[in-house]
Amino acid sequence: MPKIPRFPPEGPRPVEVLAFPAVQLLDVAGPLQVFATANERGAVGTPYAPRVIAAGDLGLTASAGLRLVADPLPDLDAPLDTLVIAGGPGVLAACDDPALVAWVRARAARARRVASVCTGAFLLGATGLLDGRRAVTHWTQCAALARRYPLARVEPDPIFVRDGPVWSSAGVTAGIDLTLALVEEDLGRPVALAVARHLVVFLKRPGGQAQFSAALALQAGEERFGALHAFIAQNLSAALSLPALAAAAGMSERSLSRNYRAATGLTPTRAVERLRVEAARRLLAETAQPVKRIARTCGFGSEETMRRSFLRHVAATPQAYRARFGG
Repeated sequence: MPKIPRFPPEGPRPVEVLAFPAVQLLDVAGPLQVFATANERGAVGTPYAPRVIAAGDLGLTASAGLRLVADPLPDLDAPLDTLVIAGGPGVLAACDDPALVAWVRARAARARRVASVCTGAFLLGATGLLDGRRAVTHWTQCAALARRYPLARVEPDPIFVRDGPVWSSAGVTAGIDLTLALVEEDLGRPVALAVARHLVVFLKRPGGQAQFSAALALQAGEERFGALHAFIAQNLSAALSLPALAAAAGMSERSLSRNYRAATGLTPTRAVERLRVEAARRLLAETAQPVKRIARTCGFGSEETMRRSFLRHVAATPQAYRARFGG
């Protein structure tokens, strides 16, 4: 894929968002709105020329029931900066369309970069563009993506992933995070910040931020164990042994273990480990604190203990995580 866009640098960057029947509406509208807001508020002139394209019937219905009217697929030689592949329930049917897959493969070769939103990664995978590359999709579909395209390096955790000119994002609204990152790359952080503020969203959740937090994953047990979760969050650096957790919960160790697992699907000690890893990830990405200090702050005690926990939950060492996602 070429690194240099084939259009005059002073002109708008052509952006194409590929849709199909039963596309996820936000996968189309989210990126479009980011590009449109960048045009309205972010910079001098008009940096982007975005449009929605589709094969076949140009009047298609999104999975939410809204009728969309798209432009036809452009000529393969038409100028293009960014190709965005939306996702949705109809993506597998799109993957089974050889003509569309061939068009995406050829069109991507014309683009400076290509990106997928949510399950749009399946269509990228069908073209071979994910072979040997890191990629992500909606957390419920990561295993299926890995099975269908075993040459792709599927990472189930990040909000979005960039591997060279190929970008992919997690579920639905993560497409907004990815597009803000594209705008930041093109126009700088102040412009991306202005766009995010206007849309009332975070400037950019880091690509390495989990699709859903450990605290969110434990919400099933919040009604009964909310006070315990607050205690853990406030005392991550302490020795949060099972006896200490049972005392904080006012339960016997056996009763806490049984009831907590029933409510959350995790043991209390495993939940503590996940919350510590999440806290350490934030510090690694957002601060310059030494790894040893972060290990102590988050209650791991030693760098080696934190390293083992990271390998279990993140499939990377703390140093590698910081190198990839640190600011």
